[in-house]
Amino acid sequence: MFTTTLIAPPGQLDPALVENLRNAWGGFDARWLSPDEAAEFDMAALPDNQWEVWENLQTLRTDLVVQPSENRRKRMLLADMDSTMIRQECIDELAEEAGVGAHVKDITARAMNGELDFEGALLERVALLKGLPEDVIAKVLDTRITLMPGGATLLATMKAHDAYTALVSGGFTAFTSHIATLLGFDENRANTLLAEDGKLTGDVTRPILGREAKVQALADITTRLNISEIDVIAVGDGANDLGMLARAGSGVALHAKPSVAAQCDLRINHGDLTALLYLQGYDRTDFQIL
Repeated sequence: MFTTTLIAPPGQLDPALVENLRNAWGGFDARWLSPDEAAEFDMAALPDNQWEVWENLQTLRTDLVVQPSENRRKRMLLADMDSTMIRQECIDELAEEAGVGAHVKDITARAMNGELDFEGALLERVALLKGLPEDVIAKVLDTRITLMPGGATLLATMKAHDAYTALVSGGFTAFTSHIATLLGFDENRANTLLAEDGKLTGDVTRPILGREAKVQALADITTRLNISEIDVIAVGDGANDLGMLARAGSGVALHAKPSVAAQCDLRINHGDLTALLYLQGYDRTDFQIL
């Protein structure tokens, strides 16, 4: 059995569209998870034109996900931070303060698109921050960093249903520790910026947390919790997230780079982080709104 989920910005999901697709794919009765925003229906087999329909629905700002119906409700959330739980890339914002914003932003975009080696690109960018006052981190957190919509609701709802939540980032602990506390993550992992005499040295501690470290975090945490990787929903947007997205039971590419989204079956381009709740079959009335 498979479940098809359609998600659009609030008020924009056309009931006729849902009904027409259900009929075309031979689905069972539709269930509305949120009026005019999210709906789902089950069906016995995978459609042969799923991605053609997906392309068409993208023009209507509607996300379409087809996945096995069994075990959709997950016991753990594993989330990237930059451009996933927050709207920004922290290293880009630090670079703006250091006067090298445009250069660093270009490197970041290429690394997240998989065009550059992540570790090398990180070290190159961090080196450009050498000499930046360490207290700039607090300034960036206060003035430049904003949360991705729906994140607090995603965490509160999953935790209310006894799920474990972990934030894993190729960014920096100075940011993940703040965001993890703000949103209620159970733990966070990232790289640590080195500083001496109140200034950044232009380096990070080793080993560097990148793609393989995120996969290792998935393995470590699930083993510790005595759950399967199938029980995990992971979310990210960059090339260094692909390993954990492939290993998790549900790997969601959220507003991802095109080259990243192309390698994921679960793609959310128009919804916010509450889309991850709809994908698990949560009704909006189940949401823990903070």
